[in-house]
Amino acid sequence: MYRSLIIDDEKPVHRVIKALGNWYQLDIAEPESAYDGKSGLSAMRELRPDIVFLDMKMPMMNGSEFLKTAYPEFPHAKIIVVSGYDEFTFARTAIQYHVIDYLLKPIVEEDLNSALKKARDLLDEENHVQRGEQNEPSSLGAERLADAVKDYLDRNYARDIHLSELVDKFHFSKEYISRLFREKYDTGIYEYVLKSRMTRAKELLLENDLRIQSISERLGYKDSNYFSKAFRTFYGISPSKFREQHLNNPSENHQKPTFLKGS
Repeated sequence: MYRSLIIDDEKPVHRVIKALGNWYQLDIAEPESAYDGKSGLSAMRELRPDIVFLDMKMPMMNGSEFLKTAYPEFPHAKIIVVSGYDEFTFARTAIQYHVIDYLLKPIVEEDLNSALKKARDLLDEENHVQRGEQNEPSSLGAERLADAVKDYLDRNYARDIHLSELVDKFHFSKEYISRLFREKYDTGIYEYVLKSRMTRAKELLLENDLRIQSISERLGYKDSNYFSKAFRTFYGISPSKFREQHLNNPSENHQKPTFLKGS
């Protein structure tokens, strides 16, 4: 089942898209939500969506800026622009970054599902072509390898990453990759991934609309109890208590993290 994401600062738009889409008929999971371009980029890295609905006018990072940043990183994601503005400059940007459709607000059910079907068909076709392809062997130098591993972790920390995956991708032994990474960044690979997850968890917990279960799944934890235990071990406070304290006293800086040892 393909993953989808809505990036739009208007909550009613999220509700309309979710209500009108033929998600399960098209083998697409009901979309997750982000409400500005910056958080949308983080959600892209966490969720790895196949289909993205993108508003062009948003705070912090507008649609054009988002496309310029996201397209090189997620060239295979199928972007569907959703905009209240029928402007040539938006359409030109959309074409430049291979947006597959452009929907005007208010959203029409037939147009929405037509765009979804187009995205699904393109994904099916690409998956068929790409099946069986493998990465080219790596010839990275030591420092570039450490940087490449860090970049890969930054983009994939919301998945279960095992050292064997890094071995397959970079074509060096797990011992060599682990040693290089620790020498350059003074931390183990699993410690780094955990810190990235926990840092992002704090940000997501400050968004009232997200359930702790949803945050847990977004960060790669299938069991929310395990996520809560990891958060409490890292910060010394449960996710629900952290959220409650922030809502009662948002200006207060909370406890400093206690880093786990070992990787």
